[in-house]
Amino acid sequence: MEERFVYVRWLEPEQSADLALPVYQSDSAAGMDVAAAVYVPLTLEPGQISLIPTGFAIAIPEGCELQIRPRSGLAIKHGITLINSPGTIDADYRGEVKIGLINLGGKPYTINRGDRIAQMILAPVMRARLVVVRELDATGRGSGGFGHTGV
Repeated sequence: MEERFVYVRWLEPEQSADLALPVYQSDSAAGMDVAAAVYVPLTLEPGQISLIPTGFAIAIPEGCELQIRPRSGLAIKHGITLINSPGTIDADYRGEVKIGLINLGGKPYTINRGDRIAQMILAPVMRARLVVVRELDATGRGSGGFGHTGV
């Protein structure tokens, strides 16, 4: 796997000593777990959306994006997921990384300081130049829509 240096800045260094930087939980993990930087426990009621602070800003390398994704355990066990999944953080953004969570479960869920609430993946980006044409090349699927290839 290719590795890149990515610069991170704690926004309040004195108050962040108890938080971990995003970290890979295993040698082959694609995403780094991201911790909540809430100061008091925050309870998400069923259906509620909240923007959770992380306490850090990040300098994403040009030509890359950070994808913010749900943690599968939180989603499956509790219905906690991202309201916009995956979320994209662009290379020119330098503000605090925040995680938009929603509780799709049937019970309230409490987020505590330091809880791992999402994962982030550094990914390359390709830019497209759109070209208008009269016809598109044919494929076996053609214009078949949702469910066209089976269940």
